[in-house]
Amino acid sequence: MSEQSASSASARRLAGKKVLVSGAANGIGAAIARLFVAHGARVAGYDRAEAATDGACEWFATGDVADAGAVAAFVDEAARRLGGIDVVVNNAGVDVFCDPLTLAADDWWRNLAINLGGAWNFSQAALPWMLERGAGSVINIASVHGHKIIPGAFPYPVAKHALIGLTKALGLEYAARGLRFNSISPGLILTERIERWLDAQPDPDAARRRQTELLPPKRIGEPDEVAYTALFLASDEARFINAADIVIDGGRTQLYHE
Repeated sequence: MSEQSASSASARRLAGKKVLVSGAANGIGAAIARLFVAHGARVAGYDRAEAATDGACEWFATGDVADAGAVAAFVDEAARRLGGIDVVVNNAGVDVFCDPLTLAADDWWRNLAINLGGAWNFSQAALPWMLERGAGSVINIASVHGHKIIPGAFPYPVAKHALIGLTKALGLEYAARGLRFNSISPGLILTERIERWLDAQPDPDAARRRQTELLPPKRIGEPDEVAYTALFLASDEARFINAADIVIDGGRTQLYHE
C-alpha cells in the first residue's frame, strides 16, 4: 500500500461520524477535536472559553457544562446541524484543590457540577439521539486522580472517582442497546494550563525537571497522546470495548513510592 493510500485509509477511521466535544477550546479537548476532524469526523465543540482549535470544529458554542438546560439545547442544535450524534467526548473539567477543613460549600458543589455533572449532562442529552440509531460511543476524560489519592488535591479526586463509576454504570446499562461508555485517565499532560502552572512556580525550570523525573519515561505527556486513545475508542475498531478505563500516565501510577 502506498503512503498516500495508507493515509487515505487512516483518514476513514471516523469518516462521517458526528462528534460532540466539551472543553474543546484548548488543551486535550482541542487536540481531540483537531485529530477527529483529520480522521473524517464532523465535530461540534462546547466550552466556556472561545474556540482556539484552528477552525477544527464545524460548529462551536460557548456555555457552562454544569448548566443542564444549556447543554441540552446545545446537544439538540448540534445534532440538528450535524445530522445526528455518534460520539460524545466529555473533556470539560476544572481543578478544585483545597484543605477539607476550609473548603467552601460552593467549591465542593462546583467541583461535582463540572467534573462529574458536566459529563452526565452531555450524556443524558445525547442518549436519545444515540439510542434512536442503536449505536454510540461516549468517552469521558477522567484522571489518574480517579485511581490514586494525592494529598493536597481534595476534592478533585472525589469527582474523578465518581466519573469512572458513571462510565462503568452507563456502559453496562446501555451495552445491549449498542452504546459504549469508556473513560481515559491522563496523568501529567503538557497542556496550556500545565505550562502556566509550571511557569508560576518559584523556579519553573526546577519544577519542570522535578515533574519530568517523577515519570518513568522521563518526559511529560502530550495532548495528542490522549487524543489518539480517544480516536481509537471513538472508532469502530473499539466496538467490543465498553465500561473500561485507560490510564495514560507513562506508568507512574504503577510505581511504589516511599
